[in-house]
Amino acid sequence: QVQLVESGGGQVQAGGSLSVSCEASGRTLGNYVMAWFRQAPGKERVFVASINWWNRGTTAYGASVKGRFTISGDNAKNTFYLQMNSLRPEDTAVYYCAARYRWSSSPMKYDYWGQGTQVTVSS
Repeated sequence: QVQLVESGGGQVQAGGSLSVSCEASGRTLGNYVMAWFRQAPGKERVFVASINWWNRGTTAYGASVKGRFTISGDNAKNTFYLQMNSLRPEDTAVYYCAARYRWSSSPMKYDYWGQGTQVTVSS
């Protein structure tokens, strides 16, 4: 069993930066793919980024955030992060961290979820 708790987020103007963190407990991150998803009001939850600890920290990004967002992690602290730069109003959403044994971009495949944290980007 894995418990995930997000922190960070908040409100920023377009072009600004924010970061969110996700602390895991219950299991070490070394056996999991850790991912960020986001969900805007009235829209489906979509893949943002992932880091694959058991595959040498391989990262993956959704097309809309590639080049602007960076996922990283500290295995010793069981915590991973999402640094968001050059934020746009369309990045406004609730951001969720998630964990799974194998990589997938589908939120339906993930077993463990945090409670979500709001990120709001104003124009």
